[in-house]
Amino acid sequence: MEYILETHNLGKRYKDFKALSDLNMHIEKGSIYGLIGKNGAGKTTLIRLICGLQKPTSGSYSIYGVSNLNKKIIDVRKRIGAIVETPSIYLDLTARENLKEQYKIVGLPSYDGLDEILELVGLSKTGNKKAKNFSLGMRQRLGIAISLVGNPDLLILDEPINGLDPEGIIEIRELILKLNREKGITVLISSHYLDELSKIATCYGFVDKGRIIKEINSKELEENCKKRFEISVSNIKEASKYLEQNNISYEIISDKIINIFENINVSELAIALSNRNCIINEFHEREESLESYYMNLIGGGDNV
Repeated sequence: MEYILETHNLGKRYKDFKALSDLNMHIEKGSIYGLIGKNGAGKTTLIRLICGLQKPTSGSYSIYGVSNLNKKIIDVRKRIGAIVETPSIYLDLTARENLKEQYKIVGLPSYDGLDEILELVGLSKTGNKKAKNFSLGMRQRLGIAISLVGNPDLLILDEPINGLDPEGIIEIRELILKLNREKGITVLISSHYLDELSKIATCYGFVDKGRIIKEINSKELEENCKKRFEISVSNIKEASKYLEQNNISYEIISDKIINIFENINVSELAIALSNRNCIINEFHEREESLESYYMNLIGGGDNV
């Protein structure tokens, strides 16, 4: 497995406050990595460290195998495009003029590829319209366009759909998927919109109190969150024996509780188990979302 970005016991302290503590993260090449954590968990601090906007106080990280302690990290960071907190755009300039400024900043000798970037983000027909007259969604797409100057391999987006209307959210979602699938760009995305994030992410890192407490890929998460029936029975041995004999997928949770992962007729099950001297005491239908999975993982809390 090839990791494009890894952190090793990364820490960041501001006087007496620990923003990050022994944080370990692994982002696989070609993935869309969803970074999830409530306000103050350390998401933006982590992104700022990776982008070189701040320095860690402990630990290290590597991008394409090059450590942040290596002088070559400056050149490696040129392979990163990023929006940290809000897009850096010139409101009195057009989309094209904004991109030209970015070309100058990164030192590119010509404007080759500029039209392709504008077309890619859906801003090729904005003409002389200045960015200050753009919708919030258009500004976000312009910010992503600016971050694409220089053909980055890794795109880092900090809350890219924050404040957008449904149409704007869909536009950004489709753009991220397009960049990942068609351009092969690895994406690290931090977002409060967990339901939306679940539609695009291929893996997740859950942050709490400055640490990654869980990394999981989308298939594993789907397995954890799939629909199930939770039953509490009087005789776990007879219940499991019946389910086994009838090839019904199940999992024993405790000496009284079983999870069943198939559609079942509750009345038929109750009668069948009753004939085995096993009574169903409680029955619940469960289906976890990404948000509920996260909340259960950290033990509750406010403001994802």
